[in-house]
Amino acid sequence: MVKLESKAPQGPLADKWSKHKAEIKVVSPANKRKLDIIVVGTGLGGASAAASLGELGYNVKVFCISDSPRRAHSIAAQGGINAAKNYQNDNDSVYRLFYDTIKGGDYRAREANVYRLAEVSNHIIDQCVAQGVPFARDYGGLLDNRSFGGAQVSRTFYARGQTGQQLLLGAYAALNRQIAKGSVKSYPRHEMLDLVIVDGKARGIITRNVVTGEIERFGAHAVVIATGGYGNVFFLSTNAMNSNGSAAWQCYKKGAVFANPCFTQIHPTCIPVHGTQQSKLTLMSESLRNDGRIWVPKKKEDVEKIRAKKLKPSQIPEEDRDYYLERRYPAFGNLVPRDVASRAAKERCDAGFGVNETGLAVFLDFSTAINRLGEQTIRERYGNLFQMYEKITDVNPYKEPMTIYPAVHYTMGGIWVDYNLMTTIPGLYAIGEANFSDHGANRLGASALMQGLADGYFVLPYTIGDYLSHEIQTPKIKTDLPEFEVAEKGVREKIAKLLSIQGKETVDDLHKKLGHIMWENVGMARSKESLEKAIVEIQALRKSFWANVRVPGTDKEFNQELEKAVRLADFLELGELMARDALNRNESCGGHFRVEYQTPEGEALRDDEHYVYVAAWEYTGKDKEPELVKEPLAFETVHLAQRNYKD
Repeated sequence: MVKLESKAPQGPLADKWSKHKAEIKVVSPANKRKLDIIVVGTGLGGASAAASLGELGYNVKVFCISDSPRRAHSIAAQGGINAAKNYQNDNDSVYRLFYDTIKGGDYRAREANVYRLAEVSNHIIDQCVAQGVPFARDYGGLLDNRSFGGAQVSRTFYARGQTGQQLLLGAYAALNRQIAKGSVKSYPRHEMLDLVIVDGKARGIITRNVVTGEIERFGAHAVVIATGGYGNVFFLSTNAMNSNGSAAWQCYKKGAVFANPCFTQIHPTCIPVHGTQQSKLTLMSESLRNDGRIWVPKKKEDVEKIRAKKLKPSQIPEEDRDYYLERRYPAFGNLVPRDVASRAAKERCDAGFGVNETGLAVFLDFSTAINRLGEQTIRERYGNLFQMYEKITDVNPYKEPMTIYPAVHYTMGGIWVDYNLMTTIPGLYAIGEANFSDHGANRLGASALMQGLADGYFVLPYTIGDYLSHEIQTPKIKTDLPEFEVAEKGVREKIAKLLSIQGKETVDDLHKKLGHIMWENVGMARSKESLEKAIVEIQALRKSFWANVRVPGTDKEFNQELEKAVRLADFLELGELMARDALNRNESCGGHFRVEYQTPEGEALRDDEHYVYVAAWEYTGKDKEPELVKEPLAFETVHLAQRNYKD
């Protein structure tokens, strides 16, 4: 069994990162030129890491599945990025950002990592401003801030509803500069299909050129995984359709333990499902909850009239509206964390107050803010988001409220990493959403962009040097080694098998079946019975997949059905692990809600006596149950407490 060592430094929390940087080894500029690093993924984490490592002088190879690094899914992030600069003078601080993040994650994250995240957050804003990221500014010229869920201060920097896009363009420009200088070599349209281990260390990857089908080998002294999360295991999610967990999953099957896979975030403000042929869901930014108020009618007869289109939502009198978040959580109101807001919406809909034809929607209403501030101010703050909503739904949100419902969004679980962001495989690192490290059981809004850029710009460039300082005598990694041969052979055999089945079911049909199992049994509400049912049904579906899937075309061409089949094969294994992890955790915390464990008020009920640990799972072989490895979590600075967003 693998042994987990967090390698978090000793000493006062505020001094840990500075102390650690002072003590770890570094690589001289001349020696950096001898060392190769592979970075897989070009979102905010991967692009910023590749650009920073190239700037330092390492030889970097960066890979992405899209035709350009700038098409990474980070571009879809809307609302903002957190930092503790306290421009609003509302008593924010590094400690307050750290505490809010620990509390928001329901006390299931490692203190040292979260404090470091808060500590470096301010550097990110300075870096991005220097790159030209057009953050919003207030009347006096300072960078503006808005509020986000789980905080009572305004610390979220934003560029209208396009923050992810603008930040990615900044990182993309930094990356392009290094590509032009020759320190970074870019490989677009290449998908990582396996990790290569040589003498126990990560030494390379096997890729498929998705345009030509060519299988290629690449070697390096270290490998960095920055491929995002695995939310698409549910089929319907807010992720781009080609977002997947395959790179991380191949690392798991090579020995990198996978941590907290059941910690999945359900985002409360998504456009509801509108048909059986839908392929993804559209997120409406959490920033809308600054000025939007969430409600359902108080009277069932009003609900029925709205569903029958006999009554417009705007015609419901104020006294007949139930602003249920403001009612239940007076201190935070509409800005409670995502898991809390999502469960509250589900509770109202389950009680029969859902406002669309399916009964699975609530209102997000801007009439109060428009009356107070004027329509022009709301247009300036959220104009592109309102435009997107109207194009999708044909409803003008300036006149009628938006309809929203929770949907799968982000995955807090991921590859286990230590304080240096290294996995349990020496030389293999995981950053951003691909790792588990910073968000516990629930990520606060605007913290994903913060983590991706923190890891890529300000953490990994320091910590990877500590490992590589021992590799300067290691020659270039040759790709004709037997380990590369075996890995490539395995990839080719998997592809050949998928193409040979020639069954009767499409990849999407099977993926939808998996998504249904996951959402119904491993979604917002879970139970012992539902999780046991999910494991049995996923195992049966996996057998059906390998017997009945039909993948048209060949492997020598651009073949999206083949790409999807390879990824679905991994999702069918990952989904089972998620259910096992949720079944093991006999408590509710954050986004993991077991219906057996809740307070009388319906809130998540933790079991701090038995589950204050990271649940890391070790691969033990095909069709064998994985082995649970625990990393105990020690809270030396914050006190474990039931989350309270009411006062």
